Amino acid sequence: MDSLRATRSWRRVTARSAFAIALLSGLVMGCGHFRTDAPSPDIQTVKASAHNLYRASVRPDVTPIPVQRLQQWTLHLDTIDGQPVDTATITMDGGMPQHGHGLPTSPRVTRALGNGDHLVEGVKFNMGGWWVVRFAISSSAGTDTVTFNLGL
Repeated sequence: MDSLRATRSWRRVTARSAFAIALLSGLVMGCGHFRTDAPSPDIQTVKASAHNLYRASVRPDVTPIPVQRLQQWTLHLDTIDGQPVDTATITMDGGMPQHGHGLPTSPRVTRALGNGDHLVEGVKFNMGGWWVVRFAISSSAGTDTVTFNLGL
């Protein structure tokens, strides 16, 4: 009788351990999208636009880019041949591809600063992780977009 109880007890412990290991493995694998590793390899802050009409760069007012803080950025725009773009209609949007949500604010390009620089106000990120920000640009050089990956 004692060996039967011991066998049943061992089976219960084994089953509980297997369940705990499976649960823990599932949690670890499921939380992989919460890693804060920077996206790789494209985390450049200077890029050509999608159709090669512009060369753009972003400069946050604070580095490293903070989380949970309203900030300003400078977007610098040149035509692909190096001429500064001062007159343009520019919009910004973005989000976290792995989480499926956008920015918590609605950043706006509020004014041209001259020499191709444009002030972007209202930028905020509510958590660390992989973010994508996209600028849509329209000027006499044409309409195009430029996308930046950020690892916060």
